[in-house]
Amino acid sequence: MSKTISRREFLKASGAAALGTSLWIKGYTPNSVTTSSSAQHVLRIAHMTDVHIYPDGHIAQRFARALRAIQKIIPKPNVIFNTGDSVMDSLFADETWTRQQWDTFNLIMRRECHLPVYHCIGNHDVWGWGLEDPSITSNPLFGKEMAIQMLNLPGRYYSFDLAGWHFIVLDSTHLPDGNLLAPYIGKLDDEQFDWLTQDVSNAGNTPTCVLTHIPILSACEYFDGPNEESGNWVIPAAWVHIDARRFRNLFLEHPNLKLCLSGHAHQQEEIDHLRVKYLCDGAICGAWWGGAYLDCPPGFAVIDLYNDGSSTFEYRTY
Repeated sequence: MSKTISRREFLKASGAAALGTSLWIKGYTPNSVTTSSSAQHVLRIAHMTDVHIYPDGHIAQRFARALRAIQKIIPKPNVIFNTGDSVMDSLFADETWTRQQWDTFNLIMRRECHLPVYHCIGNHDVWGWGLEDPSITSNPLFGKEMAIQMLNLPGRYYSFDLAGWHFIVLDSTHLPDGNLLAPYIGKLDDEQFDWLTQDVSNAGNTPTCVLTHIPILSACEYFDGPNEESGNWVIPAAWVHIDARRFRNLFLEHPNLKLCLSGHAHQQEEIDHLRVKYLCDGAICGAWWGGAYLDCPPGFAVIDLYNDGSSTFEYRTY
């Protein structure tokens, strides 16, 4: 296996990715969980994340292959959830290169995807935050507006109902206070959190799923670099929501909150904590199109939802 790059190295490079091969890793077994035998199946979701596309013919072909693999699943998914980082990087890119990346993503989606898709904004979908050009802030597409336009989103966060479930799509990328590793951290602004609180309350007893790009809760991020070298575990706020405790407290008040889906880590994991399932899935691009990332092969998840609020999932390569 070739050496994979870390997220720290990727942020420094913020450029081209190497072409690799998507393979099952020896000893890697997709996770799955059981549900009640009396529960009724209501929805099948294909969860893809971290495509990191850019104008390159080989990369475009591999993304197309992933979309075809999703749509060949039997039974076929009803919908695709994309939890962000659709383009390689627009944090450090000028407007021309950013548009070219988005045009590539949308062209492949139009050609290859025949399922409804709900999108979430990822940190690398945010335009210009890493550029040292103060004049760019006056551009109406600066920040998240470019992604909102290119993905045809109703806003940077929104919710919808489907098959007896309620879904909440959040914007988890925000500017940090002070100089940190990355030009962003994982959190919600107060306005968005107030909206989330009200939206969860309005859902009543309806089973609810929250989508974020950056994980609300994650364990696999401990192993993404030498995060224990100081003598304590130190996980950057750019990798996991720094306001996770607020989510924990909110979810304790609402037992209808059942599932949280995310990407960002390029790793696959499931955490069950206080009756909420936190499912983070591996990247379509793996190690930025360079094979597996930290032993997680490129892939996507197939998630089945049931009317009692339970769910099952399987991680698949393509």
